[in-house]
Amino acid sequence: MRVIVVGVIQNENGDYLLCRMPEGRGVFPGEWGLPGGGIEPEETLEQALRREIREEVGLELGRIEPLFFTDATYPKLFADGSRRSIYMVFLLFRCAARPGPIRLNPEFEGAAWVPRERLSEYRLNRATVGTFARLGLLEERGTGA
Repeated sequence: MRVIVVGVIQNENGDYLLCRMPEGRGVFPGEWGLPGGGIEPEETLEQALRREIREEVGLELGRIEPLFFTDATYPKLFADGSRRSIYMVFLLFRCAARPGPIRLNPEFEGAAWVPRERLSEYRLNRATVGTFARLGLLEERGTGA
């Protein structure tokens, strides 16, 4: 089981941060989603979220508000081509990004600030579609192109 903290991050314009996973690895290869990651020993949830966002996209967070959690079992694709099913619990937080440039680490191959009305244009992973639907930002009907 993996417990993952996830940021639903908005900038000063109200746009949402989406990140694209590389094609050849991860739980949602080649799809767009929300940044986040695992909790290290001795970290609080907030500390883990701030660290993960700093490491993955180079941003500092201002306000953080807990939203809800979701869980599911997903197949994970590893760099060597192997797959393993992993039960994942996602703890979601609404976050405000402090101004600054996005600096991606190798976990992602793209990032975009996306206005609410354009979210459906991205090939979102199913967990992100579910999150946005639950927040009333998107209909839960599938993913974009």
